[in-house]
Amino acid sequence: MTRRSFFDLAYGALSFAAAQSLLAAEKYDGPRPKKKDVLYLVHADTLIETETVTASQSADKEGTVFAVPGEASPVRTPLAEPIFLLASDEITPDSLGLYRFDVRNGRREILITGKKRRSSTKQFHLSVRVLDHGLARIEASEALDNGEYSISPEGSNTAFCFGVY
Repeated sequence: MTRRSFFDLAYGALSFAAAQSLLAAEKYDGPRPKKKDVLYLVHADTLIETETVTASQSADKEGTVFAVPGEASPVRTPLAEPIFLLASDEITPDSLGLYRFDVRNGRREILITGKKRRSSTKQFHLSVRVLDHGLARIEASEALDNGEYSISPEGSNTAFCFGVY
């Protein structure tokens, strides 16, 4: 073996070892959701299951109203930019949308107007990062004001509800 090929081989082995250690360092070792396809709110090392409900849908002269019973979710967070974990089987993390509810008549509502299904309330941006196979970290990309919120998959009436206080 020539001196040049020995150094090439040694360099390749070191590069491979460095890449393996980087991959091992990035492996997620935090808490994991107990249920699949349910969002969990992250509070330090504790996961809190969000309120999962199916929103009722009705037509209104202004558009389509999606409503959830109750004025407030029992799941609350003081964090203005909450973080969630999702162990997914069926829900695609990139299909999730974050909406603020309007509280009216003892229920939480979101009004969707027009053919392009725009929300009359602001849709907030979410940041999605894959942590492991089937495990995603989802977080609000902007500060949320105090209020009631829902994260819902596109094309579904499933609502993962929480409140910010």
